[in-house]
Amino acid sequence: MAIHISACQELLELQHGVIARWQITQECQRSRIADPQLQIGRWQPLYRGVYATFTGQPSRIAVLWAAVLRAGPGAVLSHNSAAELDRLADAPSRCIHVTVGAKRQVTLSSGEGLGQAPKIIIHRSTRLDQARHPARTPPRTRIEETTLDLVQAAPSVDQALAWLATACGRRLTTPEFLLASMAARPRLRWRGELAAALADVGDGIHSVLEWHYVRGVERNHRLPRAKRQAVSRVGGRTRFLDNHYEEFGVAVELDGQVAHPVDARWRDIHRDNASAEAGIVTLRYGWTDVTKEPCRVASEVARVLRTHGWNGRPRACGPGCTASSA
Repeated sequence: MAIHISACQELLELQHGVIARWQITQECQRSRIADPQLQIGRWQPLYRGVYATFTGQPSRIAVLWAAVLRAGPGAVLSHNSAAELDRLADAPSRCIHVTVGAKRQVTLSSGEGLGQAPKIIIHRSTRLDQARHPARTPPRTRIEETTLDLVQAAPSVDQALAWLATACGRRLTTPEFLLASMAARPRLRWRGELAAALADVGDGIHSVLEWHYVRGVERNHRLPRAKRQAVSRVGGRTRFLDNHYEEFGVAVELDGQVAHPVDARWRDIHRDNASAEAGIVTLRYGWTDVTKEPCRVASEVARVLRTHGWNGRPRACGPGCTASSA
């Protein structure tokens, strides 16, 4: 038996000890390897026809391999599961997302798995060959395709934009690559908003809140254009300012957290103090300020800018806007 198993050893090493029955070649003698190992408990089933060739709790990467192998040849991890592998998502998803060709039929039974194998969600694609990453394992979609899959699954445009900002902010891809992938998709929700947002992402925007500030506060009220993620060096330490109106010595910092932990709050205070040492006045706003009261924020920023040398005036963004009186 050991001789036959060694014929598959390279495959097992690649797949973290997981193998599918359809992968076991004639040289490995299908049932003569799998069935006896299952019967004596050396192997364990993860999904129907997919086995872990070891005992004990399988690792997360082994489970991901098992899910993509369960979907058959040519399948790839996608959506949240591909995002998990490529550091686009911060936590594993409860289900495993797998994409197959448009004509592939995959029938999953409700009883598959032993509690350690999560539910598999199957997606179908007519352009799987273009979406597949050519080299990474387990097989998965390219980061641009993963990002756009998540964008299209997002319940709101804000959450869609958050995926774009995260992908570029973590330097996993670029706005140019994402735009090219968007062009290859004939159907795409929010195409105009996404393309416009990518232009801003390329300018240094790293979050949806920053995008709302640029669009709703700065641009809609014709405030001066700030430098995004500006470098500030004080006392030998380097800091990054969300929005720096360098000519006027004013910075606008944005905090999108619902709850602000004490340690993070003190980091903000230390950063503001360092900015003050460098002669920079810091204004700080949260999600509600920017998204619900952009005109008030624009008025406050304009007044501070004017006291520091700006000669312009903000423009009213619409009826009822009071920013122009700043």
